[in-house]
This record gives sequence, C-alpha cells and structure tokens, in this order.
Amino acid sequence: MAWPAEATIAPTPPPARLGRRRWIVVALLFAATVINYVDRQMLGLLKPLLSQEFRWSETDYADIIFCFQAAYAVAYLVFGRVIDRMGARWGYALTFLVWNLAHMAHGLAGGLVQFILARVALGAGEAGNFPAGLKSVAEWFPRRERALAVGIFNAGSNVGAVITPLIVPFIVAVADWRMAFMVTGVISFVWLAAWLTFYRRPEEDSRLTAAELTHIRGDAPATCCTPTSGPGLRWVLRQRQTWAYVLAKFLTDPIWWVFLFWLPDFLGRRFGLDLAGFGPPLVAIYLMSDIGSVAGGWLSSRLMRGGMDTNRARKLAMLAAAACVVPVLFAPWISGLVLAVVVIGLATAGHQGFSANLMTLPSDLFPPSSVATVVGIGGTAGAVGGMLMSKFTGWILQTTGSYTAIFLTAATAYPLAMLALHTLSPRLRPALPGTADGGDRS
Repeated sequence: MAWPAEATIAPTPPPARLGRRRWIVVALLFAATVINYVDRQMLGLLKPLLSQEFRWSETDYADIIFCFQAAYAVAYLVFGRVIDRMGARWGYALTFLVWNLAHMAHGLAGGLVQFILARVALGAGEAGNFPAGLKSVAEWFPRRERALAVGIFNAGSNVGAVITPLIVPFIVAVADWRMAFMVTGVISFVWLAAWLTFYRRPEEDSRLTAAELTHIRGDAPATCCTPTSGPGLRWVLRQRQTWAYVLAKFLTDPIWWVFLFWLPDFLGRRFGLDLAGFGPPLVAIYLMSDIGSVAGGWLSSRLMRGGMDTNRARKLAMLAAAACVVPVLFAPWISGLVLAVVVIGLATAGHQGFSANLMTLPSDLFPPSSVATVVGIGGTAGAVGGMLMSKFTGWILQTTGSYTAIFLTAATAYPLAMLALHTLSPRLRPALPGTADGGDRS
C-alpha cells in the first residue's frame, strides 16, 4: 500500500518591514522648533543687558513683546491658509526663511524702534512653525500616534529654551550680544537645506515602504477632501470644534509666553540671579518641560492603543496636565531656589503635556485640507491672549513689582480651558463637511 503524499506546507512569509521614516519627519520638526525657540527666547535672556544698554523700562520691554505677539497673531492666521494651499514642504521653508532672517536682524538694531521692527518680522515668520509642523504630523502619522509625535516635536521648544541660556552667555562673553544673533542665525540655515532635501508627502516619498504607508493611512477616516482642497474658511468658522480649540488656546498660550519671556526676570528678582546664573535653573525647568511634553503625548496615545476613545484619552491626559500647573500659584512665596524650580518646572511640564494633546485636536477633528487653517485660527487666538497677558504683566510689574497676580492667572487658566473645551465639544467628534455645527452637540 502506497503511503499518501505528504502535504506541502507553504512557509509563512516574514512580516513586512514597517519602517521608521515618519520618525525622521518628527526629528526635522523637533529641530525646527528648537531653532524657533532659541530665536524667540534670546531677547528674554538678554533683557537685563539690553535694558541697561538701551534704558528700557518694564513697559518698553512689554511693548516689544506686545508688538511681536501682534505680528504673530495676524501672521498665524495668514500662514495657516498659506500652508494649507502651498503644502507643508514649501510652506515650512517660507516661514523658516522669514523668521531666521528677522532673527539675524536683531543684531543690527540700535534702539527701541528697531528692536520692535525686528521683533515684528520675527513674529510674522515664527507664526508658521506650528501650522506647518502639525500639518506634517497629520500627513505622516495615524491618529493613535499623533499626540506622541506632537509631544516629541513640541519638546523642541523646551530644548531650545535649555540651549539658549547655555550658548548665548558664552557667545556674549567671547564676542557680544549682536554676534549672538548672527551666529545662531547662520547655523540655522543647515535645517532649511535638510528639510527641502528630505520632506515629501508620504505618497510622494519613494523610500517609504508600502507597510509604513498602510500604517500611516490605516486609521484615517474617509474624507471628502485632498490635502490641499476641501471646505473653506467659512465652513471652518461654523464648527463648534474650531471654537473649542480656539478658546483653549486663547486661555493657555499666554501662560507659556509669560514663562518664556519673564522667567529669567522672575528668577533675577526673587533669587538675585544674573545672566551667568540663569543657566542651571532654566535648564532644569525646561528639561522638566520636555518630559511633560513627551509624557502628555505618550499618555493619550497609550490610552488609545489600549482601546479608549479619542475623546476620553485626550481629555484625561489634558486634565492630568492641568493639575500639574495649579501649584505654581505658590511660586512667589517660595524662598528656596530648588523648590521654586521644581514647582515652576512642574507647571511648564503641565503646559507642554496639555499643549501636546490640544495641538493634536485639529488633525483629529478636521479634514487634511483644513488642519493648518484651524491651527492658524487657534494660534491667532493664543497670540492675542499673549498680547493681553504681556500688557497685563508689564503693568503689574511696573505698579506692584510682584508676580503674585501673574502666577495666580497661570494656575487658573488650564482648568478654565478644560471647561471651555468640554462645553463646546463634549464628544470630540470629527467635524463633518456639509454640517453647520460639526456634529458634536451633547
């Protein structure tokens, strides 16, 4: 009797290599945000030196910040639409070129008016960083990874804030403050070359694996739109989700401006630190901010991977971050530098964790063609809030010399933002083209 033929078992093919090209995009966004915040923070770090040289009052300095934020507010709205039309690659290149040239122009300023003009140009250019960056994340990441990606590239703001007090005093000591603006500006052009060389949309990147492209597009909902065409500005302005995002940005962005522009001044007033002494405390604070940015993005992404819906995951992560900010109201009464650094660092970490999730919402809630537009509107609202906060801060310091009311405002802003967000968008449902309210009524 013949034995039956042995069945042939086909070998299991190895799993397709997913690839990590999307994380190179995050690395480029991270580097750009580092440069963005080095350029932005340098004036705050040099404030004591420049105030003495040019005899600025507190209100003079507040006026410089106010004008920067006014330009930032207007340009944020403009760049949002421009980047949605141009695409992330060329839109980001344009905004980077404008802000880097404006940064270098600070080194040529000879008085208050010239600093204001340079700062206005810087604000106009820097306004495109986050609309372009968030649009790039929306193009390159599935929704369940976006908050983590945003948290990582947003951490560049903290790294920029860490690098600034380390490198700027050295350049000033070796040369002068004018050379500090020039050197950092020239070096930054390396990023522009790298961006234009590397960045393409996933579908246009010949080195992207099919598996990674499938992963990127795997949880994308069907939309009516391409990345550069879809619902217009009028539709965006009618959505409840837009205003939930805008109001949260209006309430919380100004607090980061205060930390960025006035923290060296607070440390100098409270603990007698000077340009050489700012470094270690600021490094510690902004390293904590880095941890908060990545942890906040990681938390909501982890919750979503565990099966939690977007609404609960984002809001729980933001609520935890908001709780970290509240203790900062005690900062003006803390007598020890180390404890003050811990409390302020916890607050900046909370802000960044909150922002990592808040800035992810436009890509969660809107079609690709509208993401930068929504980010631009929110950024404008945040900059307007920052303008008001700058005038308030300058007035408080000029009249009382105390940071008490300023830190109290910081402590209450995030719970109020959570309340506004949940009231306007209780379910965080994606905005539906063809509807007036976005389909997110409670």
